[in-house]
Amino acid sequence: MPASLSLNAIRSRCAVFAHDWNDCVGDEKQEGHEFMRELMKCFGITKRKAIAYEKRSNRASTGRQGYIDALIPGKALIEMKSAGKDLDRAEEQALDYIHDLADIETPRLLIISDFRRIRIIDLDHDMTTTEGIESGRTEFELVKLPDHVDDLKSLAGYGMLQVGSREQEQASIRAARVMADLYEALDGSGYSDHEASIFLIRTLFCLYGDDAGLWERDLFTEFLDTRTHEDGSDLGAQLALLYQTLNTPAERRQSTLDELISRFPYVNGGIFAEPLSIPSFSSTMREELVRACAFDWSGISPAVFGSLFQAVKSPEARRELGEHYTSETNILKTLGPLFLDDLRERFAEHTHDLTKLKSLRKELGELRVMDPACGCGNFLVVAYRELRHLDTEILRRIRELELSRKNSDEFQSTMFFDDQGESADIAVQLDHFFGIEIEEWPARIAQTALHLAHHQANREMERLLGQAPSILPLSSSAHITIGNALRTEWTQVCPPSPSVRIIGNPPFIGQYMRSEEQTDDLRFAWGDGYDGYLDYVTGWFIKASHYFQSVPNGGRFAFVSTNSITQGAPVAALFRPLLEGGWRIRFAHQTFAWTSEAPGAAAVHCVITGFDRGAPHEKARPVLFTYSDPKAQPEALPVDHINPYLVEGPDIFIKARTHPLSPSITPIRRGSQPTDGGNLIVERDEYPQFASDPIAMKYLRPFRMGQEIVQGLDRWCLWMADDDFNPQDILKSSLLRERVQKCGVFRSKSKKKITRENANISHLFQEIRQPLAPYVGIPSVVSETRRFYTAAHLTEQVIAGNQLYTALDPDSFLFAIISSSMLITWQKAIGGRLESRLRFANKVVWNTLPLPAVSDKQRAEIIAAGQGVLDARAEQPGVSLADMYNPLAMAPSLLKAHRVLDRAVDRAFGAKTPLETNEERLALLFKRYQEMTATDS
Repeated sequence: MPASLSLNAIRSRCAVFAHDWNDCVGDEKQEGHEFMRELMKCFGITKRKAIAYEKRSNRASTGRQGYIDALIPGKALIEMKSAGKDLDRAEEQALDYIHDLADIETPRLLIISDFRRIRIIDLDHDMTTTEGIESGRTEFELVKLPDHVDDLKSLAGYGMLQVGSREQEQASIRAARVMADLYEALDGSGYSDHEASIFLIRTLFCLYGDDAGLWERDLFTEFLDTRTHEDGSDLGAQLALLYQTLNTPAERRQSTLDELISRFPYVNGGIFAEPLSIPSFSSTMREELVRACAFDWSGISPAVFGSLFQAVKSPEARRELGEHYTSETNILKTLGPLFLDDLRERFAEHTHDLTKLKSLRKELGELRVMDPACGCGNFLVVAYRELRHLDTEILRRIRELELSRKNSDEFQSTMFFDDQGESADIAVQLDHFFGIEIEEWPARIAQTALHLAHHQANREMERLLGQAPSILPLSSSAHITIGNALRTEWTQVCPPSPSVRIIGNPPFIGQYMRSEEQTDDLRFAWGDGYDGYLDYVTGWFIKASHYFQSVPNGGRFAFVSTNSITQGAPVAALFRPLLEGGWRIRFAHQTFAWTSEAPGAAAVHCVITGFDRGAPHEKARPVLFTYSDPKAQPEALPVDHINPYLVEGPDIFIKARTHPLSPSITPIRRGSQPTDGGNLIVERDEYPQFASDPIAMKYLRPFRMGQEIVQGLDRWCLWMADDDFNPQDILKSSLLRERVQKCGVFRSKSKKKITRENANISHLFQEIRQPLAPYVGIPSVVSETRRFYTAAHLTEQVIAGNQLYTALDPDSFLFAIISSSMLITWQKAIGGRLESRLRFANKVVWNTLPLPAVSDKQRAEIIAAGQGVLDARAEQPGVSLADMYNPLAMAPSLLKAHRVLDRAVDRAFGAKTPLETNEERLALLFKRYQEMTATDS
């Protein structure tokens, strides 16, 4: 996060400080305060009220009162000793004091010093493990202070908002498990699902309020302990009374109300408004609720916890809690480049310009954020939190600039708050956030999670500015609409304006997985533009485009989606109407693994696409995020233009073709399709059994699909399609008879008519496309890490399965083209993917390859270079193609052979000079494609 001082400026100040204090006497009594004051000045902490000296605190070990040398609330506790004194004892003393501090005062850092040495303990680390202790503790001599600025940078505001930290995510997972236990205790008691949902939401709010300072600490726990019976018999009635009280202003409460219950504040906001039937509790259910009180709820992340909380009602999801939540890192991949990064950069750029800072805050106040597939609200929560943090940082900087002119400490406490401490000027409000969710349960979670995020933002404001408004009573809420987003009129949820930012992670459902109702939704959203190949997620893209139709200039939206929307036939159907509507791709994340950081987390291979439109001067340069591996960190590349295939290049649409575009290559087709339930395939462990049967052995053929080619594996099949097949052999061999019968049964149960009809010929592959001469085999799927496509030559005796493409290639010209960098570059840019792996397709990849007519001389050069690749492979007998083409361990001779091949193929595509990168090749490929299709209708 931006800070008032740059790290370089802080290091310079620390160098001066270390020099000035290097030869001091080191007397705690006489010099301690001055040492601490000047040290804090190095990090921009200059206001008298920001540091509390000699703060009274009770020691946990003795119960006696002591004095903290210095406390910067929420940031650091400092203990000084005279030169040469024991730092271990000072550390024990500091740790002793922490237990008596309020939550809002609890520091992140302990700073211990004897004027000669400085010891730092980062309490955000897990101090119960050896690794945590080591990584959370640093000690150094004073003269080395400039080298350790990173250990203290949180004092200047750097890294203070590590809300998405691993520690907080783990706390949120534990919290969700606590709620899951509570729900299991409630489930089956006869309480309706609707009422159980509301009860859990209210319970969460009370548990959080107990630990996070919404009211007296542990007041809800005290209520359970002292106002309910252990057998749970009166718990339902007492909770009903408490919830009614939380929904009643203090002035309207009965004078005879129980004194403890009357100490709870008025909440408002609708959380406790709906009347519920009184639940019946058992002693076990009460015990679960009391046990939940023992957990510290103040440390949860509303975004992560909300996602997990959504799953507690499903038995299957409860077993997997912590494996399927959306990490905040991934959410920020959407929010950052769409709008957050721009706002942060402008703050950093104008940190000394009071007028522009105020203008930026005004812009924050005009911003509206909508998630039309909000689920439990995690995108909205993170957006709200980050915008509030930025607003608070700007407020802090404005205050510093104005106070430097006014030189008034009094001004610090009155600038942004009225006499009652209420907010006079917070730009980012909860009612600036909008969501649409089809189910009630996650919608209620989203509403509550945003209230918790609001409270945490106020706590941060108090930490940074010394004062913040109280969250209670709740005065505003986010607008969460329960409904089908593809049938809801978005303009009725949030009025359109150039300041609206639409975000989200809508559901991905492919063409063959959609229900009839979902297909109808998609037809409704797309209208005349509907295409059956479109994924369900694309409905949100076209709805976002339509939403901004009334906005003449402006608008931005970004969605996470399946990577299939940028592959093959759906590309033109989705992107053409968007581009024609004036939208451009502002940023894009190429295929990556969307997963949490939890152990065993599920991964989905996604892309993120962000759009904007507006006057040229308003458009930032597009940024393309690329990944060396789906689980790697992204590399941000500013580019001139991002096209619908999420690569740098012009806006073109590659249309699938039934015949090659190039006059120089011949068609490729898929291998034979068994559709046999595995009954015509013989695995390696089954081979001896068939080899010992002389009749079955007659029909045993080597069988290869992509995996066998690449990994060098052996498989066989029963091939009875040749002229020498004798039907009587099926009756003579029990092995053949059993396999053929099972294949027939499998086909007869198929939903496809043609497959059921083929049950009559169950000794044959359903689709036979076996070459009758030696051929080249191309795997249909290969790893995305491959630098070259791994094709191989096979004889006609080797049966090619449906996961292998084949072509007759008598002179090895096709092998050479397939093995070139041009082909795999084209495949990665416009071809399909299976998860993140490359999925070859003849109609989309091969038939669209824009190879111009090749001269006889060029053809001979390419064939010779291709033979060089085969010769280099032959130098490694017994090595699989997978190992041979491991990008980390390719043999130099093989790499050299491929470089020679690339030079020859690049020239055939029209390269005038040697091409050094695949980006250069892609630019040439797009150019050639445009030229070769210019006359297409």
